[in-house]
Amino acid sequence: MRNGMHTDTERCVRAVRSKDARFDGWFFTAVLTTRIYCRPSCPVVPPKPENMTFHPSAAACQQAGFRACKRCRPDTSPGSPEWNQRADLVARAMRLIGDGVVDREGVPGLAGRLGYSTRQIERQLLAELGAGPLALARAQRAQTARLLIETTPLPMTEIAFAAGFSSIRTFNDTVREVFALSPSELRERLPRKRAAAVARENRGATTGGVAGAGTGGGTGAGTTAPAVLCLRLPFRAPLNPDNLFGHLAATAVPGVEEWRDGAYRRTLRLPYGHGIVALTPHADHIGCRLTLSDLRDLTVAISRCRRMLDLDADPVAVDEQLRTDPLLAPLVDKAPGRRVPRTVDEAEFAVRAVLGQQVSTAAARTHAARLVLAHGEPVEDAEGGLTHLFPSPGALAALDPDSLAMPRTRRTTFITLVRQLADGTLHLGVESDWAQARARLLALPGFGPWTVDVIAMRALGDPDAFLPTDLGVRRAAQELGLPSTPAALTARAAAWRPWRAYAVQYLWATDSHPINFLPV
Repeated sequence: MRNGMHTDTERCVRAVRSKDARFDGWFFTAVLTTRIYCRPSCPVVPPKPENMTFHPSAAACQQAGFRACKRCRPDTSPGSPEWNQRADLVARAMRLIGDGVVDREGVPGLAGRLGYSTRQIERQLLAELGAGPLALARAQRAQTARLLIETTPLPMTEIAFAAGFSSIRTFNDTVREVFALSPSELRERLPRKRAAAVARENRGATTGGVAGAGTGGGTGAGTTAPAVLCLRLPFRAPLNPDNLFGHLAATAVPGVEEWRDGAYRRTLRLPYGHGIVALTPHADHIGCRLTLSDLRDLTVAISRCRRMLDLDADPVAVDEQLRTDPLLAPLVDKAPGRRVPRTVDEAEFAVRAVLGQQVSTAAARTHAARLVLAHGEPVEDAEGGLTHLFPSPGALAALDPDSLAMPRTRRTTFITLVRQLADGTLHLGVESDWAQARARLLALPGFGPWTVDVIAMRALGDPDAFLPTDLGVRRAAQELGLPSTPAALTARAAAWRPWRAYAVQYLWATDSHPINFLPV
């Protein structure tokens, strides 16, 4: 773990001199002579060490008066892996900021979700990241704005409000301050080939304006027509797509998810509306085609897709740790860069985990599909076969328990879960405290260690969640010569911490189950 790496000047200088892309997003290099900041792998000639300072976030660089490098584009680096591998206050706050909470609810809303005062939140973020929540949210808005400017033909007014800015003036001032270019100049700087590629990718896309944009508030009811955007999601190499997309495709709920034309597609329930995303694996990025009913959901949709695909992970650190076990090392060497397939909706995954208790993957999909058809919200999909959003906890909580085609004990588990999710007794989200969420789940009837840990691993994002009672894990352990009893395997897995969730992916991959193979 590289927590606080920006304080290790000697190590940062070595990373900059070697142009090591593994450290992109871990820290940022600010150049005192030019007043610009870069990612560690910037292709330009490195400055002299005495002219470099190092910061933990792009927001901290911007607060200190540095502008983003036009060559290496540090604002487009993958996010820091720290926020997805830690469960402390700062990490939880960063996940919420990434989910757009500050833009929607302000700093008081952020603090309220975390159970701390605004002063405590600001103090801790400033101490670790060199910037408070408003500055961090501002940096995210600037990044979203640049993404829209360079990858869509949208008018600047629509981009401003879609990126979360409260006014056109604030949008113009922020873009000019961060990138040393006006929004129009940013678009004009696009190379011809890239501009042509953007035009091709977006050809045929329908775009609607943000209702209420003219008021300067950007809080209207939404767009007048769906917006279709084509983006590229970066990641840290290596990335093995087989189990990542294989798992999502093999467990896809009909109507909500599908594999079509080489892409995983699914519907999204978002703060301002709904969306459909198509995610396609490529060698150096994930292709992302988003259809949104309201452009203000763009930042949230991107954040949730990145989280689902675990794109901010540090695969080098993970694989180095797992390779220290001689019995795991051959699996890692054979297919490095495995990610943990996660979710875009924590409550949805918890419901699906209960539906999947002690039944086959096919049976779990059938149960979920029945609920979707009967209680999901219909959506239109002009490009595929998606039909519904997954039912909300409120819709499921209103069901007659006797209408559920499942054993009585599981029916009780299901109804208890959805009712607690619906009334707020139980909350599962990016800000969840992993230990507290585990304890509350274990207190529910029908929730054992396997169900709780699979939710912790795939919904809450705990990189150290482990499934020693899972049949596939135990079978793989036995074949590899690892201990196969839960207690002995847990003891052996202590050496894999804090990456036991990734070890589960490598163990599962020894089986011939469809979850381990990229669909054809």
